Amino acid sequence: MIMKKFFAVMLMAVAFAMPSNAQIKFGVQAGLNVSNVTGVDDLKGAIESRTGFFVGPTVKFTLPLVGLGIDASALYDQREGEVVEGNNKETLKAQSIQIPINLRYGIGLGSVAEVFAFAGPQFGFNIGSNKKFEDIKQEWTLKSSNLSANVGLGLTVLSKLQAKINYNFALGKTGEVTPLEGAKQVFNGSAKINTWQMSLAYFF
Repeated sequence: MIMKKFFAVMLMAVAFAMPSNAQIKFGVQAGLNVSNVTGVDDLKGAIESRTGFFVGPTVKFTLPLVGLGIDASALYDQREGEVVEGNNKETLKAQSIQIPINLRYGIGLGSVAEVFAFAGPQFGFNIGSNKKFEDIKQEWTLKSSNLSANVGLGLTVLSKLQAKINYNFALGKTGEVTPLEGAKQVFNGSAKINTWQMSLAYFF
């Protein structure tokens, strides 16, 4: 229900900016996240990357200008990292609704395929809970919303199947880390989650 509301708002916002003769295609998208948590080097514990995933509806606008278009999606997104302290390991999960809106520029390879580059902002809304790690005395508090940006490359085949790879980088802090009572040392800090993403989409 939450994803449907976000997708409806996103569609209306983008549609108002589209010329009346833009071509529109709807589809579904899914992919993998490989996340890297930065900004916590001075804190107790280390972060190791783990693989997450994302899935959701997507829409593609092709503008009347040659090669230009806009892609937008509403995705359930899960990113993971492993917090390590000595022999103790805990899994950090960030669950959110992510709304990327990317400007696309493509070069057609006849009627069979198109190679394209894209970039744009991504708006995230946290739907997961904050996490307390008792063994390593840390509490991770994820922000209720965050802003990031995408840059990447892709390939569309037969106007139906699309493959993309991109880097999503945080434009502000994703969350904060604070010590739990009884921690051996006092530490505070903020963290950013940057992610390599690989995805497939199918347009109807």
